[in-house]
Amino acid sequence: MEKQARAYLLAGLTVGLWSTVASAFKLSLRYLDPVPLLLWAACCSSAVLFIIVLAQGKLGAMRRFTGRDWLRSAGMGLLSPCLYYLILFEAYDRLPGQEAQVLNYSWGIVLPLLSIPLLKQKISAASFGALLISFAGVCVVATRGELLAFRLTDPLGVALAVGSSLIWALFWIAGLRDRRDPVLTLFTNFLWGTLFVFLWALARGELAVPSAPGFLGGAYVGTFEMGLTFVFWMTALSLADSTAQVSNLIFLSPFASLVLLRFVVGEKIYASSIIGLALIIVGILLQGNLSRRPARSGGERGGKQDSAHAHQGAP
Repeated sequence: MEKQARAYLLAGLTVGLWSTVASAFKLSLRYLDPVPLLLWAACCSSAVLFIIVLAQGKLGAMRRFTGRDWLRSAGMGLLSPCLYYLILFEAYDRLPGQEAQVLNYSWGIVLPLLSIPLLKQKISAASFGALLISFAGVCVVATRGELLAFRLTDPLGVALAVGSSLIWALFWIAGLRDRRDPVLTLFTNFLWGTLFVFLWALARGELAVPSAPGFLGGAYVGTFEMGLTFVFWMTALSLADSTAQVSNLIFLSPFASLVLLRFVVGEKIYASSIIGLALIIVGILLQGNLSRRPARSGGERGGKQDSAHAHQGAP
């Protein structure tokens, strides 16, 4: 199979798996609180990444890491998976999955704005207009379409979902300066992040053996949201003739996710979620086309998305 076909195959597989994670979050949170869920998921993700690093013969390269490299990994691990997913899971625990997912996409506003002071990037008036389109989408979702009243359905939940995008943007920008192997870097980030989550769970007295459904949910989230799919996505980007040829496929994920939330989780999908998501993504795509995409190379090094999407997550 030629490289470009393999890139599309892996990108399609990644999109399909990431489309399931919002439903997996909501189902798993029925059996585990956010902190225990993150601890178990991070442990599973670290194990998956260890197996991948071992299979690729890269484990020995860790001996060449300097003290500064380990400190960088500690800082990155604190941002994600620790802070990012703690905040994101709390948002999912409070909000309908459709709203938490869509509001998490406000990274499309946060990233360009943070790039101004942190990366010394300039933003044109047209790009700023595109950001306003995305911001309008966030407002539509946060108010469930009641823009004039501007009553937030759950102010704390909305703040957490939007705040998670800030953590993700900081994580992504920090990763731009990291020139280590992306898979090995991801593994060491997760080692630190898992340690931080463990210490937080210990301090809060939330260490617990999960029930069977919680065990399966955490394992699924850790494998397919945090671990394996990141490697699939990075590989797809590295194989593609141009990252632009596969990067925009990621925007199929949130729409497919809404369908799964409806039929798997049983959520009633609000029109405001669909309209808001469409506005956010249109704004992101416009902003990406209008700007010089300063963060393009960073996406190839291990973010959930390249220049088009700094999720991931979530999803």
